[in-house]
Amino acid sequence: MREIVLDTETTGLSPDDGDRLVEIGCIELVNHMSTGETYHQYINPGMTMPAAAEAIHGLSDEFLSDKPVFPDVADEFLEFIGDAALVIHNASFDMGFINAELARIKRDPVPNNRVIDTVTMARKKYPGSPASLDALCRRFSIDNSARTLHGALLDAELLAEVYLELIGGRQPGLILGAAASDSVSTEAIERVARAPRPHQPTAKELAAHAEFVARLNDPMWEK
Repeated sequence: MREIVLDTETTGLSPDDGDRLVEIGCIELVNHMSTGETYHQYINPGMTMPAAAEAIHGLSDEFLSDKPVFPDVADEFLEFIGDAALVIHNASFDMGFINAELARIKRDPVPNNRVIDTVTMARKKYPGSPASLDALCRRFSIDNSARTLHGALLDAELLAEVYLELIGGRQPGLILGAAASDSVSTEAIERVARAPRPHQPTAKELAAHAEFVARLNDPMWEK
């Protein structure tokens, strides 16, 4: 089972207001285990970076000026995610930006039924508790000390750990395959025949029992 843990950084809060993607980070999981495969891309948004957004992720106009625009990286991004389920924290935000960028280049949107939203998962599992990525890292004792600024790849790495905790922790499944059954010998075990154990009392045992009964007051054996 292949899943992609995904995070983005943007110039603002809404693609409907003209805000654009500036970073995508992805981590590949197979059977809920990280494979080490990642996708990470900075993107030139073609607009001035608002100061409020730069304060969150630290990506300046100067830094992004020589980075590719989204149309130049779209194919590589779509190839990496393939048809895998997408694990996203507050998925409506990231999916809104991704699909807005795809719409600009006349590409089909990524369907929302592929998305696993970890905010929804956390709120169901811990109702009333904070569901931010930082709060969940604290809950699960995940080290997020390197997160001084938001970054798509770092946040995707942290989210992958949070997701694995939300679904029950890092416990690989038990696989009972042919290899396991082959290790069990099916050869017949040679058993040693023994004579039946005698159950009738000996004459000596009968005499000892009679002597014992004679000393009893109204023994049940004589009724």
